[in-house]
Amino acid sequence: MIQIKPISELLNYNFFIPSYQRGYRWTEQQVTDLLNDINEFSPKEIQNSAEKTWYCLQPIVVKKQKTEYDWDVIDGQQRLTTIYLILYYLNAFLEKNELRPFVLEYETRKGSANYLKNDLGKKESDDTNIDYFHISFAYNTIKNWFKENKVEKSFEQKFYDYTKVIWYETSENEDSIDIFTRINSGKIPLTNAELIKALFLNSSNFANEDPEKIRLKQLEIASEWDRIESALQNDSFWCFLNKGENNLPTRIDFIFNLIYEIDKTDYKEDLNQEFGNDEYSTFRFFGEKFEKNQIENINNNWKEIKKYFQTLEEWYNDRELYHKIGYLITTANSDFKIKDILQNKKERNKSEFIEFINEQISESLKATLNNKSIGNLEYGSDNAQIIKILLLHNIMTTLNSDDFSLKFPFDKYKDRKNGGWSLEHIHAQNSKEITEIEDFLEWLKSIDREILTDEIRNRLLTFEESKKKEDISKLIADISNCFGKLDDIHSIENMALLSKNDNSKLNNGLFPVKRARIIELEKTGAFIPPATKKVFQKYYEGSTKQISKWEKKDRIAYLDDINKTLDQYLS
Repeated sequence: MIQIKPISELLNYNFFIPSYQRGYRWTEQQVTDLLNDINEFSPKEIQNSAEKTWYCLQPIVVKKQKTEYDWDVIDGQQRLTTIYLILYYLNAFLEKNELRPFVLEYETRKGSANYLKNDLGKKESDDTNIDYFHISFAYNTIKNWFKENKVEKSFEQKFYDYTKVIWYETSENEDSIDIFTRINSGKIPLTNAELIKALFLNSSNFANEDPEKIRLKQLEIASEWDRIESALQNDSFWCFLNKGENNLPTRIDFIFNLIYEIDKTDYKEDLNQEFGNDEYSTFRFFGEKFEKNQIENINNNWKEIKKYFQTLEEWYNDRELYHKIGYLITTANSDFKIKDILQNKKERNKSEFIEFINEQISESLKATLNNKSIGNLEYGSDNAQIIKILLLHNIMTTLNSDDFSLKFPFDKYKDRKNGGWSLEHIHAQNSKEITEIEDFLEWLKSIDREILTDEIRNRLLTFEESKKKEDISKLIADISNCFGKLDDIHSIENMALLSKNDNSKLNNGLFPVKRARIIELEKTGAFIPPATKKVFQKYYEGSTKQISKWEKKDRIAYLDDINKTLDQYLS
């Protein structure tokens, strides 16, 4: 069971620290950071609620011992000890004797409980043993902090009532040492998603409801939760939503983080101050939504989550929005994220929303070109811009296809196994140096000998009989000249998009050699972008029928198609 408990609710508890726990080791920095955070925090009224916002500490994992007041501390004793030290100081120096600290007992360090109760503050530094040393050092840090800082009068109430812990209560049947081991090896599921799930499914959140009604609602939420997580586990859907890898423990976390990020933008208040900026800030944000434990409150919170998910799923299933939003997410800078698209969706109908998306693509494209025309982009100086242009050309080529079942595979495009994406010269004048006879003969298989002169064909016949290695270099140079020299080998009309891993397998080389290798790569399952395939298949209107040469007409036809495809965003 997971709850959020204020410090004041812990005061009557007896905490037992098992032998497998190490001693207290918090540093001066950790203690002062906690005190500063509490002092600087300002509780605020929650709209339509008698409650106020609160400052939340990280989880304390406990297991019930004998009574509701006795607890084994499986994880979090460092935080509990620091809380105890602050409480002790407030009682001793600020005469808050009506609020006594809770009890801390230790299985193996029997003297520590007595030390905490009776001997704190008697020495500036107690080096009787290592535990006393660290405890006394932390306590003196607290004393000095209060002396040196301007402490708000409201500090005590902020600490007692508005500083809370995430209370993670394990089952009495679970093995404590096993849980401790999992926590400290990073395997316990204390993720935002697991904590938020507990908020939705805890029976205590369904106050005064019929047990059967509670059970059915819990089943409904659990079932829908699993469907959302399962849908997001589809890499096609996931990579459409994310610019790159997003290593969240569970993918439904993405929805929760998205809602929190949007609310942070919508609210004028600084939510980072209210909910923190650590790994549990999203949970604290949702925890505030459950201040009223009513079925209506649960329903409204769950409806909000489903609404966000359904919007994203609708975009994924809409062919036009999938491709256009996918491009924006893939190429957007760090300042423009999916939350910005969601925020601009709120007040627009579908046609207005599509118009907004088109405007965003247009702005992105114009920023990429920076007053240049597409035809003036050059390999070397404009690589990043060319990649963006060719990516959009590939995406729009897929969208404009008559085959409505086709979708540009963002998951394959973003697959890091490909090594990222780079530009491939469609025709390069120089092939990587070939020196071995077997390699040269393999290279020749892609060459259309009808294009060669009679003199070179005769020399090849002679070579195939003599197999002299010293003839290879001159033959390659003369054969390459038969395929013509391009005026500008580095212009965009001689560039295609290809993964870096596949690009490295092509090397620099003649068009027919690359064409043959592209075909082989696709046969082995490599993802070849659709426009890149069309280039090497010469599918563009106006291309020549000569499949062995990349000629001027082919370049013009390719560039014309890029311009026509992207014209709506350039006008």
